[in-house]
Amino acid sequence: MKKLLLSFVLLMQCFFASAQAPVENSLLWEITTPGQAKPSYLFGTIHLICPTDFLLSDSLKATLARTQQVALEIDMDDPGMMASMMKSMNMSDGNELKKLVTEQQYAKLSQFYKDSVGVALAMFEKAKPFILMGPLFNAVLSCQPQSYEMSLVELAAKQKSEVIGIETLDEQMAIFDTIPYQDQIKTIITMIDSLPQARKEFSNLVALYKSQKINDLYNLMMASNYGMDGNEEVMLFARNKKWVPRIKKIAAEKPTFFAVGAGHLGGDRGVISLLRKEGFKVRAIK
Repeated sequence: MKKLLLSFVLLMQCFFASAQAPVENSLLWEITTPGQAKPSYLFGTIHLICPTDFLLSDSLKATLARTQQVALEIDMDDPGMMASMMKSMNMSDGNELKKLVTEQQYAKLSQFYKDSVGVALAMFEKAKPFILMGPLFNAVLSCQPQSYEMSLVELAAKQKSEVIGIETLDEQMAIFDTIPYQDQIKTIITMIDSLPQARKEFSNLVALYKSQKINDLYNLMMASNYGMDGNEEVMLFARNKKWVPRIKKIAAEKPTFFAVGAGHLGGDRGVISLLRKEGFKVRAIK
């Protein structure tokens, strides 16, 4: 159960003046403001990826070594994270999965999760439907995925740097109370009914990530049938806007290595554009 919930925590971070928008192809950025003694850095992650596509470059490791702390979307080394997840994972108002789907759909979901994912659907009966996306992703990938976030946590531990969160787990989980549960389960069913297309889309996303084309990656996310589905404001844009003053405050305190999902970087409402509008100099590092 802990492993499945961690997969969901990592995955859900995936959903979440145009001249300011980035035009460079890069995942790693230096961020500075006037009067700031040392720069901080911003890195775009992909939350789950096959080991054959995973890479932490020497330049990235060297960049992280120049900072004093790592800031992820949430604090991934918080020992209380799983307990918090268990408290906030269930739907409100006594909702249950069986109430959201037909008997036929429930039977289909139950059989799929048993045969293709290897988990019993009953254990998620009261959970917010997007929780099901975590274990479902095991059926999309043909590997045991790796996590950039957990690798960064390990690197931070080696250099004795603190790991913090830009937002809290409770803030992330609250998002899935604002999106209708019916819409959430619809996304799950759509992905199961079109697994070949989902696998192809994810393959395209990985290719764009590896080529560091953050705007093309952003555009693919916006057009996806398996992600935000009309909920871009709450899952992406509102979070970007909320993060920027927090990033500004954290960076002012000490040099920080920020790492967020790469989908948050691109576009004129992305984190890079918003930081530039706040007076930050944001420079791509090749």
